[in-house]
Amino acid sequence: MAITLRSAREIELIRSAGAIVADVLSKLQKMAKPGVTTAQLDAVALEMTARAGAQALFKGVRNPQTRTVFPGAICASINEQVVHGIPSNEAVLKEGDILSLDFGVRLNGYCGDAAVTVAIGNISAQRRRLMDVTKQVLELAIANCAPSVRWSAVAGKMQQHAEAAGFSVVKDFVGHGIGTEMHEEPRVPNFVSSELLANDFVLERGMVLAVEPMINAGGEEVRTLKNGWTVVTRDSSPSAHFEHTIVIIDEGCEVLTVK
Repeated sequence: MAITLRSAREIELIRSAGAIVADVLSKLQKMAKPGVTTAQLDAVALEMTARAGAQALFKGVRNPQTRTVFPGAICASINEQVVHGIPSNEAVLKEGDILSLDFGVRLNGYCGDAAVTVAIGNISAQRRRLMDVTKQVLELAIANCAPSVRWSAVAGKMQQHAEAAGFSVVKDFVGHGIGTEMHEEPRVPNFVSSELLANDFVLERGMVLAVEPMINAGGEEVRTLKNGWTVVTRDSSPSAHFEHTIVIIDEGCEVLTVK
């Protein structure tokens, strides 16, 4: 497993891409209200990306299984949709929904990627708690990342926090290394498995990772809709998703997808 350690110059380039991601997600969170469509959010993301001189990472990505192309700049996943929700004029946000927004850009050859789940109006106590716990899982990972730490130790704490709250960690999708490409080595799971233990890695200064817990209120099982992209919980329970691009530094780690 060849993991690229990034130079100070490369980290600054990733930080610049990450700032655009943060700016767009901040704008979309403010826009996400009842009556707004996910296509409207996508159009704003695309316009802001072009104005910043960047390219939307997700738009035009080809699914290796179905050969279909992802049409949006953002992934907009509502309620039981876990990831890869396709922006649409038919997807109208309603009071009580939760919306996961995943977005990435490439700027000057380097990528940034982040996600956030937002409440649409007043939401149920269960959905609020799901969002809070998922965000805590990401924050826990960030707090525990540092040189010489094994990723399995971080992933174990993430999984334990989610499951102690009565929720489940999605196993079919994981985080990833990121740099000149959106998906690079290593795979960055949010749980411990025999596969992770066999392919564990030690965090080193200069590693850049997209850490992205996806947590379900019900069971961990998911399925993909007929559009070939949108992943939903098998039991139709709500799901939340938070993500940051981080870099390992001497003192621990630093988040690069912030303004």
